Amino acid sequence: MSSVLEASAIEEPLPPPAERLAALDVFRGLTIAGMLLVNDPGSWSAIYPPLEHAPWNGWTPTDLIFPFFLFIVGITTHLSLRKREPQEMVPKILRRGLMIVGVGLLLNAFPFFWWGRIPGNPDPTLWQRIVWRAEHLRFAGVLQRIGIAYVAAALLTLRTTRRQQIAIISAILIGYWIVMTLVPVPDTGTIGAFLLDQPDKTLAAWSDRAFLGTNHIWAQSKTWDPEGPLSTIPAVATAMLGVLAGQWIADKRRSLSERIAGLYAVGCLAMVGGSLWGAVFPINKNLWTSSYVIFTAGFACVVLATCLWLVDVRHIRGWTRALVIYGVNPLIAFVGSGIMARLIDSLLKIDLGGRKISLHQASYQLLFEPYFPDKLASLLWALCFVAFWLAILWALERRNIIVKL
Repeated sequence: MSSVLEASAIEEPLPPPAERLAALDVFRGLTIAGMLLVNDPGSWSAIYPPLEHAPWNGWTPTDLIFPFFLFIVGITTHLSLRKREPQEMVPKILRRGLMIVGVGLLLNAFPFFWWGRIPGNPDPTLWQRIVWRAEHLRFAGVLQRIGIAYVAAALLTLRTTRRQQIAIISAILIGYWIVMTLVPVPDTGTIGAFLLDQPDKTLAAWSDRAFLGTNHIWAQSKTWDPEGPLSTIPAVATAMLGVLAGQWIADKRRSLSERIAGLYAVGCLAMVGGSLWGAVFPINKNLWTSSYVIFTAGFACVVLATCLWLVDVRHIRGWTRALVIYGVNPLIAFVGSGIMARLIDSLLKIDLGGRKISLHQASYQLLFEPYFPDKLASLLWALCFVAFWLAILWALERRNIIVKL
């Protein structure tokens, strides 16, 4: 998502609001680069354990990436809204959120027709492939959750005090805990607390099927969606915790060292608190449990504080250049890499050894698999993918092309 570092003797105020905090771009870039790394291994059958999601309960470093991004969405939301009038911002918030959701749906739909086999139709027409794709389009997704959480967090913090915001976050997390554990799950005859270890039996899974429909759920699970509607509610709390962190970072009444120390202290306490809560409501990314929210927000505070201390206090920046490049153009990185992955995994095929295989599989089998152990080969392919997109983003940055919604 540690211990409190000693305050540096070098005191520097935060840059004025018009400037960018380099540490924020580094943190965001680290998150985006990590997302590409874990989403695009050379082979899904050969992955080092830290680069895999936890099978269900628990966490790995990979399970920190998505909440980290939502957390920094909350930070940047506060920094962008604090000097503007609320009535001016509401239409912009709604428009931006809807655009993010729309881009997520388009990314899910790409290439807007089904490229595989259609059951019961051995020779479908292009129109039938388009219709089948629409009928089985996944509604939820990473960008959809980001858009919804952004809108909710921005609107809930636009006119509320810090105390009210803490009360809202507490209500969301405690309410979600109560609903997920004490409400009987339809068609099971038992309360949710006894079903949390059965992915297809939880109340979140039931709501996924009820609200999204079985044809519009994540294809790999078929019975539940990791970004479903019910589990998106606590994700709003993740973004709101980021807003609180943004308020703390921007508070110039305290020295930078005090703000960094505060992030460390709160982060460590949250990690302990989330771990303790996990004893009764397990840390679980797919359910986005309340314990997961607290634990990952605490972890994010610790990582962000480290970035601030290294980058904005000690000015140790030689390692940050690539991450800043990722951090200033995250939408291009995420959407572009997603389209590329769909192309090379499913659409672009070549003949190799008398059989047609994907371009991804062919490149892995020809350039990596014969020369390295399987997991190392898979990791090297993923690192090449990350480096490829770094080159693209670097070229865009040199031309001052930054895409924002």
